[in-house]
Amino acid sequence: MKKIVFLSVIALLTAVASADGPYKPGDSASDFALRDVDGNSISLSQFGSAKGFILVFTCNTCPMSKKYEDRIIALHEEFSKKGFPVVAINSNDKTVSPGDSYEEMKKLATKKNYKFEYLYDENQEIAKRFGATNTPHVYVISKEDEQLTVEYVGAIDNNADNGMAADKKYVAETVNDLLTGTKPEVTATKAVGCSIKWKNN
Repeated sequence: MKKIVFLSVIALLTAVASADGPYKPGDSASDFALRDVDGNSISLSQFGSAKGFILVFTCNTCPMSKKYEDRIIALHEEFSKKGFPVVAINSNDKTVSPGDSYEEMKKLATKKNYKFEYLYDENQEIAKRFGATNTPHVYVISKEDEQLTVEYVGAIDNNADNGMAADKKYVAETVNDLLTGTKPEVTATKAVGCSIKWKNN
């Protein structure tokens, strides 16, 4: 009996840990609410018809994020209509990187005509919860009922300089697998890019 209780406690603690992050493939993720560039509070639960999300930690200023900017736009164009919209999050501290301030986010979203949500993680709580370290750093999340599950963590593809030359399009392949009910073959890769600019404490 004691063994059963002990195992139940361990299982509960594991479930709590996965809900609080940092997340790895297979973990349950918890919802959040962040401000978008229009000043609205956005949470994943608001996407009622979504089958999942392409969650991208990115920013305005990182050269690697700039290289991937059009590919992120293309991912949203391709997969939002299939139930997997892009949700982009900027977690950089504006005092460390002024070009990543909320005002600059609004300018970039207008300039690039973002059709996806671009959210401001001002307190950096969501980046810490997910375990994001770089820009860009992607989490593909599936949604069944209200359950959010991390399916993939890492890079968008394997060629930062030339998306057309990438022979491994990790995010697109993961989402396509999920849409066909296939278990993704690759669930984690190394996110390559600038480090998130953390607050100076």
